[in-house]
Amino acid sequence: MTHRLLCFGLGYSARYLAERLRRAGFAIVGTCRTPEGAAVLREAGVEPLIFDGQRPLAAESFAGVSHVLSSIPPDADGDPAWRLHRDWFDAHAGALAWIGYLSTTGVYGDTGGGWVDETSPLSPSNDRSQRRVLAEQQWLGLWRRHGAPVHIFRLPGIYGPGRSAIEQVRSGTARRVEKPGQVFSRIHVEDIAATLQASIDRPRGGAIYNVADDEPASSADVIAYAFALLGQPVPPTIPYDQIASTMSPMARSFYADSRRVRNARIKDELGVRLAYPTYREGLRAILKWTT
Repeated sequence: MTHRLLCFGLGYSARYLAERLRRAGFAIVGTCRTPEGAAVLREAGVEPLIFDGQRPLAAESFAGVSHVLSSIPPDADGDPAWRLHRDWFDAHAGALAWIGYLSTTGVYGDTGGGWVDETSPLSPSNDRSQRRVLAEQQWLGLWRRHGAPVHIFRLPGIYGPGRSAIEQVRSGTARRVEKPGQVFSRIHVEDIAATLQASIDRPRGGAIYNVADDEPASSADVIAYAFALLGQPVPPTIPYDQIASTMSPMARSFYADSRRVRNARIKDELGVRLAYPTYREGLRAILKWTT
C-alpha cells in the first residue's frame, strides 16, 4: 500500500519533508494558491491542488490520503485547512495514520530568556501567536473527540539554504542588532523534516513537540559567525532601541519575546539526533553547499 501525504501549504519546511517521504515511497499531494504555484509543484513531482483558504477542496482530493500535514498560517478563526474540512476530518480522522500541524514556539510568549518545554504555560504576546494557539486546539480536538493521531510541532526561527545569515551577509542586508538579554532558539529546516519523519514512524496521538536546536543564541552572535565564515570583518552591533522605529511590525515582534526552548522530547521519544545541533554546524553546511 502506497502512503499518500496531503500537505496543506507545501512551503519551505514542508518541501523538505515531502522530498524525504518521496524517497521513502510516499505519494505527495500539496496545495498552493495559484496555477503558477501548481506548475512548480508538478515539476517537483508533487500532485498539486489549488487551495486559497476560502473554499474547501473537493471530496475526491482526499482519496487515498493516509497522512496529513498543515503548514499554512492561521487566520482569526484558526486554521482554514481544519475549519473548511472539519466534517471530513470528523468522519475520517480516525482512519488516518498521522496528522501533523506546524505551529510556533511563539505560543509560549516572552519568558525573559527563561527555558520552556512542552508543559510550559501558553502566553502568546501577539495576534499571530494567539491564532496559533487556536489552531493547535482545533487540531487537538480531533484527537480528543476521535482519538485521531494528531501531532503538534512548535517551531522557533527556521533557517536553511537560501534563508540564513549567510545569504543576509552576502546580500548586504545583515545587521548585528543587539538587545540586552535577548536570545532566540532556531532550527535547521533539514532537522524539521527529520523530526516529522520520525514522528510519522512513531505516531503518538495528542503529542506536542518543540523542534529546536541545542543552543539558543542572540541574533547578533549568529550574524557575527556568518561574517567570520565568509572571511569578512565582523561589524559592530547596533542597539535595538536605535533602529526599532525603522523596523517592520513583524521584525519588532520578533524582538518582543526572549526565550530558550528545550528539545529533550524529540530526542527521548522520537530518537531524533540533530544534524545541526547549533547554528554553527548549520551555517557551515550552508556555506559549503553554496560555494
